[in-house]
Amino acid sequence: MLQSVYFQVQNVRDKHDLKQMKKGLDTLYGVLSVSVNPKERKVGVDYDTTGITGQQITDYLHDKGYQITGMRNISV
Repeated sequence: MLQSVYFQVQNVRDKHDLKQMKKGLDTLYGVLSVSVNPKERKVGVDYDTTGITGQQITDYLHDKGYQITGMRNISV
């Protein structure tokens, strides 16, 4: 099943941080696409639930040191 999850990330210093985050998320099995909004510090991830869960994506971001202050899931 396809899902989308959107994160508000606070401790991002610059556009380079968001690009690194996108690059890392793109390597996760089941992640279909990643979009970033540097101005608002938002990250959107479209993924296939047969390959990864929203919680695994959240855990990945926490493990990389990102502070998530908001999250929203949407079923596609």
